[in-house]
Amino acid sequence: MTALSYVLTGLVAALHAYILVLEMFLWERAPGRRLSGFDAPTAELTARLAANQGLYNGFLAAGLVWGLIADDPTGFQVRVFFLSCVLVAGLYGGATANRRIYAAQALPGGLALAAVLVAG
Repeated sequence: MTALSYVLTGLVAALHAYILVLEMFLWERAPGRRLSGFDAPTAELTARLAANQGLYNGFLAAGLVWGLIADDPTGFQVRVFFLSCVLVAGLYGGATANRRIYAAQALPGGLALAAVLVAG
């Protein structure tokens, strides 16, 4: 189970690094507009907000990578903290912005958190 918890945490970190790229650098291009569903004028108007969100996703990814490379017990504690942040952000985003966020962020974060906690 320990290997699974590391793999899932790494996948969640990669997901958030990908979201960083979409929100910070590709928001006004086709990949970012597919993510948001915005037309070009709306994407342009919201680009700074998206870049800010992307930065936060980058912090989540960095924290998860830290948790993966740090020795335990620190690594375990960092993984639990940042995966909890991912889960809460996904639940909030799903409730307030778009229900797809439940599946795209909350579910992977929750599964990784459960695996980390079970692996202890």
